[in-house]
Amino acid sequence: MTTRVKPQAIREMSPDDITTRVAELREEMFNLRFRNDMKQLDNPLKIRENRREMARLLTVLKEKETAVRR
Repeated sequence: MTTRVKPQAIREMSPDDITTRVAELREEMFNLRFRNDMKQLDNPLKIRENRREMARLLTVLKEKETAVRR
């Protein structure tokens, strides 16, 4: 089980780092879904964890974008 990324740690990341991490998570999600469909995934909860981490990253990225516009 992966450790949960703290929101404060995400906020300290640069927008480029967040975008890179989101791309990595999307690729990993594709692989997890594929393996899950083939019944080769040991822990299906990893899909949920990745989805939630991606949502956290995208939320912080959106916060940073709106802060720049103000």
